[in-house]
Amino acid sequence: MKKTRMNRFVIAGAALAAAIARAGDVQAAKAAATQYQIVNLPSLGGTNSKGNSIDNRGWVSGYSNFAGNQRRHATLWRDGVATDLGTLGGNNSNIAWPVKNNSGRLSGISQTSTPDPLGENWSCSAFFPGATATGFTCLGFIWEDGVLEALPTLGGNNGFATGTNNRGQTVGWAENTVHDSTCVAPQVLQFRAVVWGPAASQIAELPLVSGDTSSAATAINDRGQVVGISGRCDQAVGRFTAIHAVLWDRGIVTDIGNLGRFSWNTPMALNEGGDIAGFAPVDDTDPDNPQLHAFVKLKGSAIQDIGTLSGDLFSEALGINRFRQVVGISCANADGSGTCRAFLWQEGTMTDLNTLVVPGYPNLLTVAQDINDAGVITGRALTPTGQRPAYIATPLP
Repeated sequence: MKKTRMNRFVIAGAALAAAIARAGDVQAAKAAATQYQIVNLPSLGGTNSKGNSIDNRGWVSGYSNFAGNQRRHATLWRDGVATDLGTLGGNNSNIAWPVKNNSGRLSGISQTSTPDPLGENWSCSAFFPGATATGFTCLGFIWEDGVLEALPTLGGNNGFATGTNNRGQTVGWAENTVHDSTCVAPQVLQFRAVVWGPAASQIAELPLVSGDTSSAATAINDRGQVVGISGRCDQAVGRFTAIHAVLWDRGIVTDIGNLGRFSWNTPMALNEGGDIAGFAPVDDTDPDNPQLHAFVKLKGSAIQDIGTLSGDLFSEALGINRFRQVVGISCANADGSGTCRAFLWQEGTMTDLNTLVVPGYPNLLTVAQDINDAGVITGRALTPTGQRPAYIATPLP
C-alpha cells in the first residue's frame, strides 16, 4: 500500500513538474513575443522630461523641465496627466530614482532657497540643469497627498532621498558635520547612508564597510533590506564613494562584489526577493569616464555582468521587478556617449526595447529607467526634432 501510494506521488509529481516546465516554456515564449504600446507623457513646458519610477498602480514619477530647460520640477503622471510636485523653495526638484512602493508616498530631492554655506556642489547637482544646478543647499523630500516635506540631515547642510518602501521607510544619504580630508573640493563634509521613517523626523545611519568614511543608500524593499555604496567622501557623486557595492540586512553591511574594478560600483534597484540590479566598471583607468556594464545579482548568486546590446560598449541596469525583469540603457561608446537605447533583460537575454515596440511609434527609446510587476516600463525617448519626452511602455496581452 505504501509503495503504491509512493508511486502515485512520484507519477503525480513528475506530471506536475512537466506541467510547470511547459508553463515556463509558454511564459518564456510569451515574454519573447511581447510587444509594447508606447505613449509619450506631457511635459511642464520644456523639451526634456524623464520617467524614473513606476509603481504597480501605474503612477509614473520623475521630472519635467519648464520652457527654456533651465529649471525642472519633480513630476507625477497619473492617467497621462502631469502634476508638478513643487520644490522646497529653490529652482529645482527631481524624483531621480525608482521609488518602489504602492502607497502613494514619493521621495526625491529639492533645492532650497538657502545658499550653501560651504559652496558645495553636492550630489543633487548631477540631477538638475547645469545653469541652476548649484549655489543652494539641497534636501531629500517625501511627497504624499499633495504635501512636500523636507527630510532631516545628520547635522550637515545637504541630503538626498532615493527609494521608499510600503512600510514608510525612505533611504538615501545625508551630510554630517565632519570635515573629511578624503573629500574632493568643492565637497567638504562627510555623508552617510540613512533610513528615514516611518515618521519624517526619524533618521538612522547605516554602517560603513570597515575603513570607509562615506556611503549612500539607493533602494529599499519591504523586508527592510537596503542596497547602496560605501567608500570615501570624494566628490559626493559616485566614483570613489562607490568603491564597494553593498547590501544592508538586519543592521549588517555586506560587500556584494564587483566586476574587477574599484570605483562606480552602484546598485540601482532591489526587488522584494532580494535580487539587485545596477552597474559597475569593467574599465576605470579614467575614473571620470569609466566603461560601465549593467550587472544583476540574483539572490544566492554572485554578481553577473549582463553585457550590452549588440555593438555597444556601455550599459547600466536601472530597474528590476519581482519577476527579475531588468531594464536599463545601452550606449555605443565606452564612456556612455553616442547612440543609446533602452533595453529589457529577462531569462538571461538582453533585448533592445525598440525592437518590441508596436509599429508606428516614431521615436527612439533611449533609456528604460524602471519596470513594475506588470511589466510596464518608463523612461525617456528621443524624437526626430530633438525633444526628449518621458514615456510609458505597456506590454500588450
